[in-house]
Amino acid sequence: MPEQLVPRAVVLGGSLAGLLAADVLAEIYPEVLVVDRDELAGVTGPRRGVPHGRHAHGLVARGQQILEKQFPGLLNDLEAAGIRPGDFSGDIRWYFNGMLLRQARTGLLSVPCTRPVIERIVRSRVQKVSHIRFLEQHDIVGLETTADKGRVTGVRVQRHDGSAGVEVLPADLVIDTTGRGSRTPAWLEELGYSRPAEDKVKVDLAYTTRHFRVSSDPFGSDIAIIAAATPSHPRGALYYRQPGDDGLVELSLTGVLGDYPPVDHEGFLEFVRSVPVPEIYESVRAAEPVDDAVMFRFPASVRRRYEQLSRFPEGLLVMGDAVCSFNPVYAQGMAVAAIESQILAAQLRKNAVPRPQEFFQKIAREIDSPWDFAAIADLGYAGVEGPRTAKVRMINAYIARLQRAAVHDASLTNAFMRVAGLIDEPAALLRPGRVLRTFRRSGRPAPTPLVAARD
Repeated sequence: MPEQLVPRAVVLGGSLAGLLAADVLAEIYPEVLVVDRDELAGVTGPRRGVPHGRHAHGLVARGQQILEKQFPGLLNDLEAAGIRPGDFSGDIRWYFNGMLLRQARTGLLSVPCTRPVIERIVRSRVQKVSHIRFLEQHDIVGLETTADKGRVTGVRVQRHDGSAGVEVLPADLVIDTTGRGSRTPAWLEELGYSRPAEDKVKVDLAYTTRHFRVSSDPFGSDIAIIAAATPSHPRGALYYRQPGDDGLVELSLTGVLGDYPPVDHEGFLEFVRSVPVPEIYESVRAAEPVDDAVMFRFPASVRRRYEQLSRFPEGLLVMGDAVCSFNPVYAQGMAVAAIESQILAAQLRKNAVPRPQEFFQKIAREIDSPWDFAAIADLGYAGVEGPRTAKVRMINAYIARLQRAAVHDASLTNAFMRVAGLIDEPAALLRPGRVLRTFRRSGRPAPTPLVAARD
């Protein structure tokens, strides 16, 4: 390492991507410092810096596998906190277009849990690493660089309450995991570099979430009921048990293109009624609300194309939502952050200060499939702006047909969930045998789509 620098890595942002980055950095660096504007120690609820933390979250199969490998026994910790993992299809009732997919035992785990719970448990593991420190309630002011702007040498920070002046934190490596509000594009411009190009898919999504105490168990042996939003049925719902056995449940409603689920009691229930899975409405219409509904708006999925930049300062990397912020209904963000942490670990074993271009190219290859999966699905909504190539139209028509066929065929449910869980590439759905099964089964009479319950 250069003599003028200290053997330290600094991670900007203490949410899940930052925690994963800090953990793998600790295998190489004798000091890792995580900087965040929020209070982190002892926090068990939603944080200001994670505005979507109040809403439904799930850790899909590949993310669960990576985290369990990185933190052995993590699943036991989650279960001790009252989280009940289950089979990604066999223990979840998935509804598409108002019809229940035939459940299949995939052998893949899904972890339905709140974002604060999974962050708290992962953070508790990271905090046990002696040479990882957390600098809480500090704003990130900017980057320090060499005179020629070719290398980042640290960051400037300041206490969030303004009680102290700006402090410089020297570092060999700085990793930005500050999320979709990342200031790295602006910092690059200030340093004389180009900003990364951005791909956007404007979905104008909103989540509205409320918790209820129900008098009877709506789930039975299942862990969740999910009404997936589709172009034909664009209102969705994610319905989960909460930790504990006191009948507490969480219901997150989703609407796109400005069709926001209301936060008032009557409006919320009417929206639930309109979701084509009446068992959800029947479960909550007479249930006891335990809090007010809260809304989170997500205007667009954004992918920053750092891999396309020809110049980038050494000593700086970007990960997580700061690179690619996915439409949250597909539950890809945490899993992709975990995948990126694996790539970071491999790069660190080659070079304590990874080459940015190589790192960005490698994570871009892993982002391609989940980004295409979500972006193509979103372009199925007529009001979403974007080019609808013949490929996009063909894939959306085929996936709709596969979902109809999966109502009758558990093997197609399994195949679809393996792609949704980031285990298989989307191309796996186009294998000749699956295409044949899709066309054969989708032609069978489908059950009548469920209609909203009425009093």
